[in-house]
Amino acid sequence: MSRPEITADPVPFQRFLDQHRAPVLSFLRAAVGPSDADDCFQETFIAALRAYHRMDGRHPRAWVMTIARRKAIDHHRARARRPEPRAEFDDLGVTDEHPDGEVWAAVGRLSEAQRAAVALRYAAGLSHREIGATLGCSEAAARRRVADGLSALRQTIDREELTA
Repeated sequence: MSRPEITADPVPFQRFLDQHRAPVLSFLRAAVGPSDADDCFQETFIAALRAYHRMDGRHPRAWVMTIARRKAIDHHRARARRPEPRAEFDDLGVTDEHPDGEVWAAVGRLSEAQRAAVALRYAAGLSHREIGATLGCSEAAARRRVADGLSALRQTIDREELTA
């Protein structure tokens, strides 16, 4: 089986990549952790390049974030199938690399819908409309997922501070 030929013009795609690099990478760092974000980032933009000629151009950031979200989901599914030795597991080292690591670790414990919405809003800087387009829901539903995620985070962080 042969691979589909990549037909996108590299100059406009390079511009597209440059415009969306930072928010996609920020989202992926929040979604999969800093150690796996680069791999997911590369997979995201390879997939985007292959499908670039089919993009309708109405919501380019939402389009590429949808791809990034799917790559993050694929990453988590693959990781769930791989056994990891618990004695050597280091909670992804998030707190060592990022000052807000505890907050992002708490984000990682949210439901998938809330985690994606919060990461798209605060790590990638998407509007609620773009989040809705990325997640395949209405703007109001995206706003609700972000609000519910933030509420759950506040409760989790408050509980952790009381026990600390």
